[in-house]
Amino acid sequence: MKTLAKLSAIALMLVAFTGYAQDGRLLQNQRPVNKDGLNVFEAPKTDTIEFDGIKVRVGGDFAMQFQGLSQTNSGDSLAELSSNFNLPTANLNIDVQLADGLRMHLRTYLSSKHHREAYVKGGYIQMDKLDFVSPGFLSNVMEVTTIRVGMDEINYGDAHFRRSDNARTLYNPFVGNYIMDAFTTEPFLEVLVRKSGFIGMLGATNGRLNQSPLPGDDGFALYGKLGYDQQISDDFRFRLTGSFYSSTDKGTRDYLYGGDRAGSRYYNVIDGGDFSGRFNPGWPYLTSFQFNPFIKWTGLEVFGVLEFASNSDLEGGFNQVGLEALYRFGSDENLYIGGRYNTVSGEGYDGAPTQEINRLNIGGGWFLTKNVLAKLEYVNQQYDGEGYNGTLFQGAEFNGIVIEAAISF
Repeated sequence: MKTLAKLSAIALMLVAFTGYAQDGRLLQNQRPVNKDGLNVFEAPKTDTIEFDGIKVRVGGDFAMQFQGLSQTNSGDSLAELSSNFNLPTANLNIDVQLADGLRMHLRTYLSSKHHREAYVKGGYIQMDKLDFVSPGFLSNVMEVTTIRVGMDEINYGDAHFRRSDNARTLYNPFVGNYIMDAFTTEPFLEVLVRKSGFIGMLGATNGRLNQSPLPGDDGFALYGKLGYDQQISDDFRFRLTGSFYSSTDKGTRDYLYGGDRAGSRYYNVIDGGDFSGRFNPGWPYLTSFQFNPFIKWTGLEVFGVLEFASNSDLEGGFNQVGLEALYRFGSDENLYIGGRYNTVSGEGYDGAPTQEINRLNIGGGWFLTKNVLAKLEYVNQQYDGEGYNGTLFQGAEFNGIVIEAAISF
């Protein structure tokens, strides 16, 4: 509570020093933080908000769950779970309009499953204009270009735009994230170009989650994205992207599937760890490709994940398939129902026994307001394959109901 009080005081001081009264407006080229942000992927590039001085926007996220899960395995050796509330999670978000076309974002996890104390997730600067260099500098280039640099989540794949980021769960129609959760916060530089619906992005990072100048982990990673995103008609939108990520063999650990410091969304399942319910290949370096189709036709919404991850030296590989279908209806599509199927299978190295995980989510949600969402889902996750023989995961399964309430502002 002392940490929360200090952070709140800092936020209030920032607002006071800028002389800005928080009124819920967005800053330039910012993804809406409420229901309007659904199905927004890369931050929009618009000039609808005029710059008239430094502005600070202080916001937050809060999520609370009631979990009613049961679990079992072949040896009947898993802990019995009770139905109860999970630890509530909270984020503090600070966004600053520093100059025309220059914006900063910072997110702090005030409370999370993995870190109960306040913990900075990361932040970045986004440049949509270079007028701070000189008026009109490279204006023709910047009309279609966005530059992001910082220590935050990288833009690999499209699934990270629909995931729960600790307490920011409003964009995720279900409770859990994908089993092989491609999410990491690293120092990065990204250049994104968008024109006539076509998308091209190239980025680089040193592949590190916890930074240190000490030698011994001198790897780096390149990643990128190509795609097409177009509102074909008033009722039909189509998006298709392909992303790659490749880290070098000079790294000692790759964080692409293990970079989330908040923890998984299902509590105390199987091994009871903070990241239980997810899967990380655990390689020190890898190459991965993710393909994401997205279709929205009136109230029908379909999103997919097809992913291939491999390590060239170990000759191991894991494939992930995800498909979710939703139907949004009601006043301003404030209600939805749907399902998601997600599976991961493969081997950690050449000749290793196969590991397979399957998950089914069925549920729905109700936006009480644009900033408040209530979700109800049924989840069933199963583990299979010889790779789990002799472990807690042999024949393991958990299933049941999870209710989640989310607030973002």
